[in-house]
Amino acid sequence: MGWIFAAVALAFMGLLVLGVLGFRVLLAARELGKEVERTSRRLEPARVLSGRGAGTIHDPKG
Repeated sequence: MGWIFAAVALAFMGLLVLGVLGFRVLLAARELGKEVERTSRRLEPARVLSGRGAGTIHDPKG
């Protein structure tokens, strides 16, 4: 009977570790999204000055 409790405890601890790591990934992804947004805002004036609108794709002809 003791091995059942040990197995349940180990499974719970494993799920707890996975939950913590998943939460850390979620926070890192949110931070990365903020950084991408900030960089996009900083690059927007240069993009406008170069004549390329935001989100346009130019196909080279030739």
